[in-house]
Amino acid sequence: MREQKVSFPSRDGLMLEGLLYKGQQGRGKAILCHPHPLYGGDMYSNVVGSLQDILAEGGFSTLRFNFRGVGGSEGSYGEAAGELEDVRGAVDFIAAEMGHPVYLVGYSFGAYVGAKAVLGDERVKALVCISPPIYFYDFTFLAWDERPKLLIAGDRDFVCPLKKLEEFSLTLAHPKFVHIIPGADHFWWGFEDPLAAQVMDFLRDLWPDRGP
Repeated sequence: MREQKVSFPSRDGLMLEGLLYKGQQGRGKAILCHPHPLYGGDMYSNVVGSLQDILAEGGFSTLRFNFRGVGGSEGSYGEAAGELEDVRGAVDFIAAEMGHPVYLVGYSFGAYVGAKAVLGDERVKALVCISPPIYFYDFTFLAWDERPKLLIAGDRDFVCPLKKLEEFSLTLAHPKFVHIIPGADHFWWGFEDPLAAQVMDFLRDLWPDRGP
């Protein structure tokens, strides 16, 4: 299951590098957003790689990409505002290439900019926020979002404290799902497989992608 190298423009014109996997026709397309660029985050992170592997095995198409200033992507760190335009460019690209439904899957910083970038975008049918950094970023924009949402974190995550995540989840509109993985921290080393499996189960159950 080989990915192909692609490049596409951010909404503000910077060229971004990515890896595209074309899955089964009729399955959804998952955009995978990596963690913070200033702390070593890129599209090859352990979490992003594990997600790509299991989603591809399940027949989903995937697009993972480097935010501006990371790897071969043009530009420099955009203080989150620039990265919003990167995510929007990724949605434009995969929707034009392969249609929809599109699912947004973000890890840490990628969860914040990913979910915020697609607010109100009807092409994106569901959100997955892995280790959302609610200790550092304001996620209240999600409160009235009525798309299916999965929030997933480890019970040792200092960036997404369990109590704060549970309190935040109460403010969200349905449908919403919260899953906690015991023993995992913010970096998920050794817990990539159960994390990826949980995301896979969530996306596989969404209409119209039900199937084996």
